[in-house]
Amino acid sequence: MRYTTAGESHGRTLVAVVSDVPAGVPLDRAFIDGELARRQEGYGRGGRMEIESDTVDVVAGVRFGRTIGSPIALLIANRDSANWAQAMDPWGSAEGVERMTAPRPGHADLPGIQRTGAADVRDILERASARETAARVAAGSIAKALLSELGVTVRSWVESIGSVSTGRLDPSAVDMVAVQASDVSSPDAEAASRMRSAIDDARASGESLGGVYAVCAEGLVPGLGGYAEAGVRLDGRLAGALMSIPAMKGVEFGDGFACAERLGSQVHDAIVLDGSGVLRRASNHAGGVEGGMTNGEPLVVRVAMKPIPTLMSPLPTIDISTGELAEAARERSDVCAVPAAAVVAEAEVALVLADAYQDLLGHGPLGDMLGALESYRKRIAW
Repeated sequence: MRYTTAGESHGRTLVAVVSDVPAGVPLDRAFIDGELARRQEGYGRGGRMEIESDTVDVVAGVRFGRTIGSPIALLIANRDSANWAQAMDPWGSAEGVERMTAPRPGHADLPGIQRTGAADVRDILERASARETAARVAAGSIAKALLSELGVTVRSWVESIGSVSTGRLDPSAVDMVAVQASDVSSPDAEAASRMRSAIDDARASGESLGGVYAVCAEGLVPGLGGYAEAGVRLDGRLAGALMSIPAMKGVEFGDGFACAERLGSQVHDAIVLDGSGVLRRASNHAGGVEGGMTNGEPLVVRVAMKPIPTLMSPLPTIDISTGELAEAARERSDVCAVPAAAVVAEAEVALVLADAYQDLLGHGPLGDMLGALESYRKRIAW
């Protein structure tokens, strides 16, 4: 399962096309819209979320609520495009449209115009905007629907905003009801309150905040991914997908970087037989991935997000039209979008896992995949 997206932040619509989708997967429009709504939530979001109310329009690949085996095309309208009709007109004239010439430090603005030769930063920022990730979430909802049929769930939670942290949490300790009810998606109510205060302080000073979130996939069979070639290793594929999300700066699986400070006996997970005679790990320091493959334990990956580069108290920059010192451009922006980024990361993880399941079970219809999964489970049973 693969996807591609198109569309600009203030263009008329965002588009996602999901290909190699098995036939026969049940889809629920309300579920897709619910995933889009989750991406819009979270304390610290900006004014754009008051304008948009994202819903999906499925225009290909689905009939009577089920996939039919052809590419699925998804559209998400940008309501704010009405306010940018002249600036984003595909066939109009640039005459009378103000150029943006003060690139923002930390954004794609300057490298983008250097690469393309554009004289207006808007040519870059419209596509580099995190608004594009709404299309990814819609695509990821298709992957989540397939994974659900295979017994897999994908969820996320926030572990830190700025310097306020809950510490590393074990998936079994995360109350998902509390997470869904919290406006920063943190499972620790006291920490969530301090996170909101930190966001308020950042907003008051014209700053922005990043943080760390965790994504967890449960119900995975061992052996997803591969060890024989670099391109099939699951952790490599997941890391690449997660780092493709705007503003992400680091990815770790399980204990991640902390493993570098420990002895081998403190890092590797002993193999044991559980009460049902199934091979398991006594711990999960590896985060569910060994040798480029799932090992049957929950997949746990943490992602570090930098502060959003649009600042209401902007950093210095150089105006590309004059060569003079200037303040960086301001675009309507969030103060903190870590919870929203976690929802996008769920989508990316789901898409990679769905593709890995197809590699393992075949690229046929859902019924064939389920039959192959049953046979696989029987073969690997101890």
